[in-house]
Amino acid sequence: MMNNDTLETKWSKMINGELYDASDAELLQRLSENRVRMFEFNNAHPSDTDKQLKILRDTLGHLGENPVINQPFRCDYGCNISIGDNVIINFNMTILDEALVSIGDNTFIGPNCSIYTACHPIKAKERNAMIEWAEPVSIGKNVWIGGSTTILPGVTIGDGAVIGAGSVVAKSIPADSVAVGNPCKVIKSIDNSDL
Repeated sequence: MMNNDTLETKWSKMINGELYDASDAELLQRLSENRVRMFEFNNAHPSDTDKQLKILRDTLGHLGENPVINQPFRCDYGCNISIGDNVIINFNMTILDEALVSIGDNTFIGPNCSIYTACHPIKAKERNAMIEWAEPVSIGKNVWIGGSTTILPGVTIGDGAVIGAGSVVAKSIPADSVAVGNPCKVIKSIDNSDL
């Protein structure tokens, strides 16, 4: 899928859900540069929170106040991620942020969770040609995501929702609900009117 698009045009296609060439040299260079930043973050001494915070602020599109992001943390580009205030992300988080990923204020994310925005064709010939597209993920405020949860491309999780540990979230989850399982399904509502 060779083309002569500028990096800005390629980037725009990627974050806006259009087909793009995932093997493009300029995009691969940006991935490589961010892997170095993530290596530096993950290998910073655990007590050196100032260094960790500086790396995250230099990497992420937005990082709110009072974050707790435990090592290791991995992401593809970083700049497509927006994290609100008072967010806690436990060990071993992976975010494939080819599209925008937003995480609202006061959200807790358990260990070993993954957020994916990258999508690949079902047909092997297209997949082998490195054609890809991406769909954004939005997580609202006051959400709790249990450990080992996987959130797939295009999902929105509403404010105040709770996702049970080990869930695979393939479809959007409404606000103020508890959802669990693979595939993740709503099992009850929550009264968050006191927030």
